[in-house]
Amino acid sequence: MIRAGVVGATGYAGAELCRLLSGHPQAELAAVSSVSFEGQALSDVYPAYRGVCDMVCGTQDEVVERSDVVFAALPHGLSQELAADCYAKGKVFIDLGADFRLENEGDYRQWYGGTFLHPDLHALAVYALPELFREQIRGKKIIANPGCYTTAVPLALAPALKNGLILKEGMIADCKSGVTGAGRKPSQNTHYPELNEGMSAYKVACHRHTPEMEQSLSHVAGAPVTLTFVPHLLPVNRGILATCYARLTPGVTMEQIEKAYHDAYDSEYFVRLLPKGKEADIKNVRCSNFCDISLHVDSRTGTFIAISAIDNMVKGAAGQAIQNMNLAFEIEETAGLKALPPAF
Repeated sequence: MIRAGVVGATGYAGAELCRLLSGHPQAELAAVSSVSFEGQALSDVYPAYRGVCDMVCGTQDEVVERSDVVFAALPHGLSQELAADCYAKGKVFIDLGADFRLENEGDYRQWYGGTFLHPDLHALAVYALPELFREQIRGKKIIANPGCYTTAVPLALAPALKNGLILKEGMIADCKSGVTGAGRKPSQNTHYPELNEGMSAYKVACHRHTPEMEQSLSHVAGAPVTLTFVPHLLPVNRGILATCYARLTPGVTMEQIEKAYHDAYDSEYFVRLLPKGKEADIKNVRCSNFCDISLHVDSRTGTFIAISAIDNMVKGAAGQAIQNMNLAFEIEETAGLKALPPAF
């Protein structure tokens, strides 16, 4: 069994990791840590876990010592030293934060206000969106796990972009997120009376995930890509709905688009292309590692519309991290992640 440890186990992403690892056939939860709840059982923080995941939150050092793989569910800026410690001790390190996602230190400085403390480790790290960069992930020790928007948008656009079916200029990602994406710590805009029965945009054209999406899509396109990104907050717990717009390359048909997407995703267990006339919906992927994608063309305006839906806590965080663990240890990629979404 792979011994897995979670640093930051009482945040939403950390708790979701513990939930999923508890049912993994080839991994076991070996240790958890939490600064806020050290010495308390995870099931005291999340009563739903009682009797199944009662592990007591210890220290970060204990997690590293007891684990073969360490998942870091921490805010940006807190993972680099932990990664160095894990690497020195031969552990696999999977970062759910942003510290290893951006390849360019200037971008990290601009968007996060930090620096690369260990440039050698950044050079060894892999950006791990499996459906796009699978072969680079296998056997790696430092893994940057993409976030929710940065999974939903590239998966929606990549096949069209890779095959030259859409223009690289003028792409727009109009996205909606469940409130768990804001983390467990309360804030005014996630307070129930502020959130309920409302929907609003935030960080318009200046969200930190923008350069990460552009980085992935640029690799796919083989040339620099820019994107207009507008996120919104939904009054629901889970889900990302990404509605992505792009200009069709002149002469491109819907049949060409459908072929490109089927070629890209028919062999992908976690990506489900929806039949013509259906639209992706967050309720159909809730609590699962699936990404549903629907394809549309507005022939009047020459606009391509790809809509993707994921659960931001699973495919957009913990589930994808476990998918990456499976790849890193070269076991079945779907292990521990085949549960269907609830039907209602």
